[in-house]
Amino acid sequence: MLQIHQFPCLSDNYGLLVHEPESGATAAIDTPDAEEILRQAAAKGWRITDVWNTHWHPDHAGGNAAIKAATGAVVTGPAEVERIGTAADRIVGEGDVVQLGKTKARVLDVGGHTLGHVAFVFDAENIAFVGDALFALGCGRLFEGTPEQMWESLSKLAALPEQTTLYCAHEYTQSNARFAVTVDAANAALAARVAEIDRLRSEGKATVPMTLAQERATNPFLRAPLLKAALGMPGAQDWEAFAEVRRRKDGFKG
Repeated sequence: MLQIHQFPCLSDNYGLLVHEPESGATAAIDTPDAEEILRQAAAKGWRITDVWNTHWHPDHAGGNAAIKAATGAVVTGPAEVERIGTAADRIVGEGDVVQLGKTKARVLDVGGHTLGHVAFVFDAENIAFVGDALFALGCGRLFEGTPEQMWESLSKLAALPEQTTLYCAHEYTQSNARFAVTVDAANAALAARVAEIDRLRSEGKATVPMTLAQERATNPFLRAPLLKAALGMPGAQDWEAFAEVRRRKDGFKG
C-alpha cells in the first residue's frame, strides 16, 4: 500500500510525498519548496528517490535542483520542465509508465494549464496526482492551452473510476466554491459540499484530496455540459460550455 504524506507549503501549495514501503522508494510530486519537502521527508524517515513533475511552473518544479543535489533523486516529468532551468532526467508523456518501487503509475497528457502538463495515475490504487489540471471545484487557468485542449484533458480525468482519489496542488477550494454556486445554484450536492468546505477551513483543515465522484457531482467545470441552459447556450458544444464557465471564473471577483 502506498503511503502518502500531504503538507502545506508556500502560500497555498501542497507538498506531496509518496512512499512505497516495500522498496523504500519515495517520490516528491512536484517541488514547490525544496527545504520544506526535505524536512518533511526527514521527519517521516523517508529518503526521496524520485521527483515527478506535473508541469514546469516554478511552484511545481522550482525545487528540483536542490532536491536532486541533496538526495540524488531521479527527476521525471514533461519536456517543458527544462523551462525552469533543469531538464528532467526522464521525459514522459501520454501512455508512458513510471515505476515507484513495486508500484506503477500511468502518465496522462492533461495539457491546457500549460501545454505539456501531465498527471500520474496509480490505477491499481485508484489514486491520481493531477497538479494544476483539476482542483477541488475548479480547474487550472488556461495560461497556454485552448479551451478545446483543456476540455479534452478534463474529460480524460473524468473518465477515471469514480472512486479515484485526486490529489491536486493547491488549497483553492473555498474560493472555487464561491464561484461554483454562481453557475450551478440549483445543485443540492454542491450546496452541501460548500457547507462542508467552510467547516473544514474554519477548523484549519485541508479540503484536498477529493474523490472523482465528488468532482463529477459538484465541479462546474466537469459539469459544464449539464449547465448549458443555465449558461444561456443550450446548443453549444461541450467544450464551448466549458470555455464559458472558465471565462466567467477568470472574471470572478467574489
